Amino acid sequence: MAVLSGIVVSGQGNFSSWIEKLQEHYRRKTGMRLFPGTLNILLDYPYSLPPDVIRLEKEEYGDTVSVSLVPCRIFDRRAFLIRTDANEAGRGHHPKTIIEIATDVKLREPVFHLYTGLPNGPKVRRGGSFSRLHHRCS
Repeated sequence: MAVLSGIVVSGQGNFSSWIEKLQEHYRRKTGMRLFPGTLNILLDYPYSLPPDVIRLEKEEYGDTVSVSLVPCRIFDRRAFLIRTDANEAGRGHHPKTIIEIATDVKLREPVFHLYTGLPNGPKVRRGGSFSRLHHRCS
């Protein structure tokens, strides 16, 4: 399992409405109810998806966007890296240096911040010292 490290950045908010709208499809694919929103992380390098991803195909829900999901862990929580085909191909709303993480809780929740210290900015504060955010993806 690779360890990815990066900086928390603001997103566009697009995945929140799609996760909510397609909640049952995501639950069927992931086995969990995803919170409608993602945490965007800017990596120092482009990230390409591994070949063995979980797929939510556009034909499954009658739209134009297909999505890949990669199981991962963040703050010891089961989670998924989510990326549209357009973003994976480099034609999407953000570069391949940005990954989006979804799990069953709001990762930007103020109570969760007390545990993780998760602000936007050049560094992520964890455990009283400044360090970069790390998470594992398979």
